[in-house]
Parts: sequence; C-alpha cells; structure tokens
Amino acid sequence: MKLPPNTFKAALREGRRQIGIWHSLCDPTVAELLAGCGYDWVMLDTEHSPVGPAEAISFLRAVAPYPTSPVVRPGWNDPVEIKKLLDAGAQTLLIPYVQTADEARAAVAAVTYPPKGIRGVSGITRATRYGAVSGYAQRANEEICLLLQVETREALDRIEEIAAVEGVDGVFIGPADLAASFGYPGEPSHPEVKAAILEALAKLERLGVPAGILSLDQDFLREAKDAGARFIAVDVDSGLLRKAALARRAEWD
Repeated sequence: MKLPPNTFKAALREGRRQIGIWHSLCDPTVAELLAGCGYDWVMLDTEHSPVGPAEAISFLRAVAPYPTSPVVRPGWNDPVEIKKLLDAGAQTLLIPYVQTADEARAAVAAVTYPPKGIRGVSGITRATRYGAVSGYAQRANEEICLLLQVETREALDRIEEIAAVEGVDGVFIGPADLAASFGYPGEPSHPEVKAAILEALAKLERLGVPAGILSLDQDFLREAKDAGARFIAVDVDSGLLRKAALARRAEWD
C-alpha cells in the first residue's frame, strides 16, 4: 500500500488557497457532516475541547471518505501528544502557542523520526495502515505538514525567525489570543490587532511561507486574503449552529 498523499500540503506548496471550517463540537458525526460541505480542510480541534487522541482517531475516520483534508490541533507543543496524533493517522498538525524558534524546532523534532527528530517509531498503527504502507518510516515526513500557531505579541515580533525554521510548512495567526496579548481580550477585530495581523501576513508572504488565519469577521478575512493568507478558516461549527438556531427562532416571534 502506498503512503497516503497529503493534498493540503501539496496545495500550500503550489500556492493554492485553501478554505477551511473549524470543528469544535465533540462529535464525529459533525466532523463527517462538515467533511461533505466542500471545504478544502476541516480543523479537528483538541486544544479547546475535551477531545484527545483516542477520540480524534474516530474523527479522522469520519472525514476520511470525503475530499477534504483533516488538520488536527493538539492541546500543546507536546511530543507525546503529537506522537499519538501522528500514529492515529493525522498528517497535518497545527501546534498552538509557539513563541520562539527553539519551540518551533521542538515541534519539528516531534513530527520527525530519528536521527533528525524524536518521534517514536511504531510499525503497526493507523498511520501505517497497520503495517500495510511500505517504507512508512522512511517516507512519512514527505506527507506530514507542520503548521505553527503564533498568538502573542512576543511571538509576532519573532515571526520571521519562527517561520524560517527548517521543517515548518506554514504559520497560523490566532486573532483571539493575540487580541488578549495586546490587551483587548474578546476583541479579535480590534483595529490594532487587525493591523498587526495584516503586517504579519505580509511578512510571511514576502518570506514565501504559507500563512493561515481563523476569524468570524468575513470582511477582515478578505483583507487577510489580500495580504497573503493561504489557508483560511472562515467559521466555526458551534457558531454556525447557534446563528442558524437563533435566526430560525426569530422567524417565529
């Protein structure tokens, strides 16, 4: 059996914009529903949810039959958690709260087998299709896509050195945490925050490093796209459900 290709990673390398949706509800049925909605990628979020690697594998199975790429966000830049998600079959990871180039290098090491990295080797996992993928250990990194999340003022100041670390495939900017870092918690669309994000996106564009973002502010997302964002999450499942439920109820007042 061949190593499954990572279409998301290939698209980023080719400069093709990828539009995504955020999955925060802890149910593989929701993940499966979203996978059939035409998005290029679906974020399976284990940072801000009770989901761990054991549940994440069921989400990965749920979206596998659909023409969308799962992206998994672990709870932390933790090599043990990262190892479990990779063994579960995740090929694209978004590592939260990366502050320095050293932390970026630690993330690269966590997704890479020795001698270049520290990922533990296990031959019979979902990632290897239970041993059916020939040469998995030698070729796994070809299809692993590592995205790093920059979400503080300090990290933003170091974004160029973080992005320059070998093995980093993209940098994602988190407006919510960034707003808190700037002193505007709960205001991800604050003008100062937006200006800083657009400047950072432009820097990444100049470096040739794919940049990503999530926002519920659709006008701002269009500005981010124009500034160079390549992988853009345009909404969150829980927010969409709430908006639709409120709108339907309002029709019957």
